[in-house]
Amino acid sequence: MHRDRFTKIVATLGPASSSVERLRSLFEAGADVFRLNFSHGEQDDHRRRVDLLRSLEKEYKHPIAILMDLQGPKLRLGTFAKGPLELTKGQKLRFDLDSAPGTAKRVPLPHPEIFKAAKPGGILLIDDGKVRLRIVAHDDKTIDSEVEVPGPISDRKGVNLPNLVIPLSPMTAKDHKDLTFGLSLGVDWVALSFVQHAHDIAELKKLVGGRAAVMAKLEKPAAIEHLDEIIEQSDGIMVARGDLGVEMPPEAVPPLQKRILAACRVAGRPAIVATQMLDSMVHSPTPTRAEASDVATAVYDGTDAVMLSAESASGDYPVEAVTIMDRILKSVEADPLYRRLMDASRREPEATTADAISAAARQCAHTLSAAAIVTYTNTGSTTLRAARERPDVRILCLTPNIHTARRMTLAWGVHPVHGEDAHNFGDMVARAVRVARKEQIAKEGQRLVITAGVPFGTPGATNILRIAYV
Repeated sequence: MHRDRFTKIVATLGPASSSVERLRSLFEAGADVFRLNFSHGEQDDHRRRVDLLRSLEKEYKHPIAILMDLQGPKLRLGTFAKGPLELTKGQKLRFDLDSAPGTAKRVPLPHPEIFKAAKPGGILLIDDGKVRLRIVAHDDKTIDSEVEVPGPISDRKGVNLPNLVIPLSPMTAKDHKDLTFGLSLGVDWVALSFVQHAHDIAELKKLVGGRAAVMAKLEKPAAIEHLDEIIEQSDGIMVARGDLGVEMPPEAVPPLQKRILAACRVAGRPAIVATQMLDSMVHSPTPTRAEASDVATAVYDGTDAVMLSAESASGDYPVEAVTIMDRILKSVEADPLYRRLMDASRREPEATTADAISAAARQCAHTLSAAAIVTYTNTGSTTLRAARERPDVRILCLTPNIHTARRMTLAWGVHPVHGEDAHNFGDMVARAVRVARKEQIAKEGQRLVITAGVPFGTPGATNILRIAYV
């Protein structure tokens, strides 16, 4: 089941993609990672989907990664006494902690953290930014504001505060409960919403305790101020452009996407570009040309993966969305410009043995026109170093750790295979050749570039490069 492309596809599951037949179709169409969105659905729904995916994994004898996405805190208005309220430009409006239904003069905002963070000049965005107000005065219990962009507001509409740092943990009571449940199911990745600081990720990693890889969702401007520290603390990054586009000017998101992806490449962290990629395919069998270009741009930027949300979770054409995305990725990767961009954006390797071996493996594979680079790894670090180099051949990841094999399905260009570790040099070469032929990655007469560490089975000890004939 190796893919004829390097960039991976993440498909969100939901009502439109929960049957075994539909999951099989999504996998065969090209989905590499499946996302469980814990903002929706019941635990029994998620459990059933995990069980079906693990059955498919056994059927296809290929690792499948499962990403659980925690909901995080949701900041919302209270309710209104007389239904929706139409705001006009320049109107004065007070927000307070009183739970009484809102009126034309005051609105309940049941989040004390917002009042603690409020500052004159701060911005309040309501309903995904459709309504905008500026803070003019505040205390611990009230916020006085003026409407800058008018429109209707109503019960429980979402609130965003783009230029304020909210003293709020990204983990709610629901998230703690969901995390315990997800880890019991054996999910491979855990994505954290509302990340503002690196210590948000550190807290989650303590809770996870190594049972899954941890991904930071970048959807708050505050996170961008601490980008390098968040990337360093995380195992992967999701560029959540929908929320970023609410809290930042739309024109700021494309260059920020490029900046995040470049930083992830340097750090060797897998990155996902997400939100509204093929949004019109929720109800249309084909995407717009602009959406196809958007997906292509993320690939040219060097992302590890692109993600489908409502398109595959609740849309009318989930399989078609994966199929189209697969075709776009292949088209971009066949463009000579793509290879030039990947080569031009490569950084000098760090002065370590492992980085030197990984850089040399890429160069050898290119010079010899090898069929693949084979990495022996236990934790995945060797494979991620190879992927950071963006070689022009696939990376065959051989690992004795099934959890590592599943996590590596997200990484650029990686085809993971779970099996025994090598026992000696001869076994290392023979096993690599045997698996490469079985997985149809290499044919007789081709060469493989193999990296491993001695002693075998020692994490992070990449110190060997071998060239083998198939």
